[in-house]
Amino acid sequence: MGGDIECTDCTSGAEIVELDTHSCSGMVAQSIVRLQPVDTPADTASASKHSFRATLQFAACCWMKMLNGWSDGTSGPLIPRLQEVYGVNFTVVSLIFITACIGFLTGAFLNVPLTDRYGFGKVAFFSTFCQVLVFSLQAIGLPFPVYVALFVPHGIGLSLQDAQSVTYVASLKENSEWKMMLIMASYGAGAFSAPLVATQFATMKHWSFHYLVSLGLSVINTALVGFAFNLKDLDTCLTRIGNPPGDPDANARGKFQQIFRLKTVHLLAIFTLVYVGTEVTIGGWIVTFIRSVRDGGPSSGYISSGFFGGMMVGRLGLTWANQKLGDRVAMYLYTAIALGLELVVWLVPSLIGDAVAVSFVGVVLGPMYPIVMSYAGRVLPRWLLGGCVGWIAGLGQAGSAILPFITGAVANKAGISTLQPMVVGMLASMLALWTIVPNIPRRMD
Repeated sequence: MGGDIECTDCTSGAEIVELDTHSCSGMVAQSIVRLQPVDTPADTASASKHSFRATLQFAACCWMKMLNGWSDGTSGPLIPRLQEVYGVNFTVVSLIFITACIGFLTGAFLNVPLTDRYGFGKVAFFSTFCQVLVFSLQAIGLPFPVYVALFVPHGIGLSLQDAQSVTYVASLKENSEWKMMLIMASYGAGAFSAPLVATQFATMKHWSFHYLVSLGLSVINTALVGFAFNLKDLDTCLTRIGNPPGDPDANARGKFQQIFRLKTVHLLAIFTLVYVGTEVTIGGWIVTFIRSVRDGGPSSGYISSGFFGGMMVGRLGLTWANQKLGDRVAMYLYTAIALGLELVVWLVPSLIGDAVAVSFVGVVLGPMYPIVMSYAGRVLPRWLLGGCVGWIAGLGQAGSAILPFITGAVANKAGISTLQPMVVGMLASMLALWTIVPNIPRRMD
């Protein structure tokens, strides 16, 4: 009793190996069917398409973060020129940080409802127009009140883009931690490049033309984000690159209430506020400190580039150390080293020595933000990840405004030499905050 098993549908790219059935001593041996995957041209083309789309989408996220870094790196070299052109003191010029803070917090609160209503792609795309508008107007050299007010929409745009780009990377199934390091290094690349350009424009008559360069970068950002994500929601974008979509409950109601019940979210957000505030305080005020306290010249703006360049190097070069040491130990070690280096800048009156020390402070501060975001991506519920990351990033951006403003206000009363003791205090606060962040096991999903 023999019979052949026939392949009725071979379009799935599988090869069927068949055996005849036969009887042996009254027992029937059933046919054994084995499926062997075979790569078809269609499979290869699909994989290639996924790879191209994944690269394009990731490049768009990197460019958004680069523009974020560019914006933060611009302030340091331009602050002395702003004081000169507009005739304002440390406190008044620090208002640019306050209006930016209003924008960052507004963006953080708008992120969840806007994303739930319009989707990831539309929010990311239309938020890029904030930078196009702001840089177009700032390039004109408007009066100081208008110049300061423009940092509100600027902050909203940056906050939304920061949340969207980090959420995208945290949602990836493969190599998300390494890619998180890369987009954060993109921030460092932007922050490193900006002072190199801003220092040149700060010595020119038309100093505001620096924002024409910023405008060109923001136009590229708009085009890249629009082309990469096609105004689609996050699940669609992930599916297009062969990445499984997120949790189906991602659009559940009451998301805000669920997010704000998570203690870990608030601790990470407060830590990020202090961290980003410390980072921008150093990058924003170190040029003024070097020029006033260490008698540096107009080229002191390059020290800010050294700091942000160090951050970029740290985010790329210390990845192996993060994996070897673990998140918690790495944070303690990096913060302790940063404290020691800041004491050198504070107590050793050497222009070259301070410049080198500041660069190494950037190196050890660099990996901290990616560590926080990767940790959030591992332990927070996936269906709340976008809102959680948006809140953490938004509060961090608020820190980039609050702490530099406080530093400027104190410097206006007691002198810019107070910068270093204040930074030391910020780093000590970071160390204390990290000790109370829960050590939660990796989420299983």
